[in-house]
Amino acid sequence: MALSPQWLDELRARVTLSTVIQRTTKLQKAGREWKACCPFHNESTPSFTVNDQKAFYHCFGCGAHGDVIRWMTDQRGMGFMDAVKELAAEAGMEVPAPDPVAAKRAEKRAELIDVTVAAQQWFVERLASDVGAKARKYLASRGFSDGVIREFGFGYAPDDKQALPGALASFDEAMLVESGMRIAADDGNRYDRFRDRLMLPIQDARGRVIAFGGRILDKRDGVAKYLNSPDTPLFDKGSTLYNLYRASPASRKTGRVVVVEGYMDVIALANAGIGDAVAPLGTALTERQIELLWRMVERPVLCFDGDAAGQRAAMRAATRALPLLRPGHSLGIVRMPQGLDPDDFLIEHGAPALEKLLAEPASLLDTLWSFERDAQPLNSPEEKAGLKARLLAHVDTIEDQDIRSLYRRELLDRFSAFAFPKRESSWQGRNGQKGNGWKNRNFPARPVTSSAARASLKSLAGGGNRDALLSGVVAGLRRFPDQLDRHCEDLADLAERDPKVADVINPLLDSLEPLEAGEETPISATTGRSAPPDNIRFAFLREGTDPQAARDILAEAVSLLVERPALEAALAAATARFSTDPEGAFADQQRLLKRKLEFDARLGQMASMRAAADDETDADSGTDTTAPTPETADSAQ
Repeated sequence: MALSPQWLDELRARVTLSTVIQRTTKLQKAGREWKACCPFHNESTPSFTVNDQKAFYHCFGCGAHGDVIRWMTDQRGMGFMDAVKELAAEAGMEVPAPDPVAAKRAEKRAELIDVTVAAQQWFVERLASDVGAKARKYLASRGFSDGVIREFGFGYAPDDKQALPGALASFDEAMLVESGMRIAADDGNRYDRFRDRLMLPIQDARGRVIAFGGRILDKRDGVAKYLNSPDTPLFDKGSTLYNLYRASPASRKTGRVVVVEGYMDVIALANAGIGDAVAPLGTALTERQIELLWRMVERPVLCFDGDAAGQRAAMRAATRALPLLRPGHSLGIVRMPQGLDPDDFLIEHGAPALEKLLAEPASLLDTLWSFERDAQPLNSPEEKAGLKARLLAHVDTIEDQDIRSLYRRELLDRFSAFAFPKRESSWQGRNGQKGNGWKNRNFPARPVTSSAARASLKSLAGGGNRDALLSGVVAGLRRFPDQLDRHCEDLADLAERDPKVADVINPLLDSLEPLEAGEETPISATTGRSAPPDNIRFAFLREGTDPQAARDILAEAVSLLVERPALEAALAAATARFSTDPEGAFADQQRLLKRKLEFDARLGQMASMRAAADDETDADSGTDTTAPTPETADSAQ
């Protein structure tokens, strides 16, 4: 039975390691990880850790290390296939049937690895020989240390089309071609693929040589600067990251992985002491490579060249990542200074300066916004509309519903602030103040509502009474137009979420022009819904209410109108996702419930303050507050 590496990776990804281990070992949560006393040796202080994101366990005491399959074989004493079958049943996966073809393919891969390993040894020998003098001079000019040269396995391919058949005489010609070391031309001629190039081995996640990259030493017209092995049974460039074998353990220490454009950048960073860098291999970052990165860290940092090509590469990676985004997983993007690649930056500014850049990457959303904003002129309404269309086209590719909604809202907010900047008000108050007017005023919270009024107002936030509350808020904003700007963003969000109220709120927002209280509003009194019914009365609409107190009650009414429905809608959406994403939905539900409790607590705190003030006022006036009658409760509204 042949199990492909891809199938085994899928199995590991579907099973939560800590869940399996907790069946026999008690774990305690420690940040992002779990800890316990090691089950493989006796100890009194926990040194055994489990990391679900990276899907491995490790003991710092005895060195035990492995994935979920290794746990089943080493701790549970199961055979490999028995462990795989039990985990597959838990993950809902079918174990592939015995496949003679796959077994033959695995045998072929092993034979081809023998070819690439032998070629690597020969390239290293050529670098140390007389024919490698030019290559050694180039390495010295780059400032690479002897340790880095040995660690990364630098070699040299002589300028000879027929060198490999003699050097690797133990392998037949067909194997040399199939491994990518030789080229079979259409005319029947065969020749070495790599000639007069500085050679670098490309290794898989287990450190086995599976392909090569070669760099020319002298610039030649029509000759590619870099040349990689073609796709072979060993090597799939879209599923391989250069230096993954070394960067994985370094990343576990730093909690970071850096993605650069090419393998020479990787080596330059390693030479400067930054060992957690990887690179794609001659292609834009692929979906499979992004998933490999997310198995290492939740937010890989892309650090591409500062020229236009480098920024386009970063943007291509960003657009590849958008459909794959899931909670907690994204990309950070570092923009190198114009004209510099990471190697140049290290030479000019040093490793500490680069570390500082890597520590402050831009978010994926920031990168989308800045790239599209700067991509084309934005001098006309049509060009601005094109920017909005491009942004929304990116958003529509995001498959996760919550992330898509958040991206849409954030990008539309930025677009609105850019395309519709707030105009300076021409309103002039009684004191002659111009410009921002009420924006410079303070709005202190005051204890203004009675217990009965608060209960009545709160009851209007849901059910059929919500229409009355909306009408009351609209009427209140007509009476106090200076409050419209204070609440415009919340009301705009509400209009976007709820088309049923958009016809009432949008005319208010469109007429965002400060007026003196009592002046004629530019909004027709008959626009949208009618004024509140006579049997629903609001303190902020009654004559005789202190104006500042009325504004405070109006602010509470807006909060009840906007915030609570938004939380309830988000809770409903999280609950609806339980069947497809139980873990994520539960986490979102708990977060939203916490926010709702905080919101209710805030209202309760406000209520307590106001109740105390009301009671004091009632006591001073001789009013009995112990048991308000329906009549007094109604009048308090």
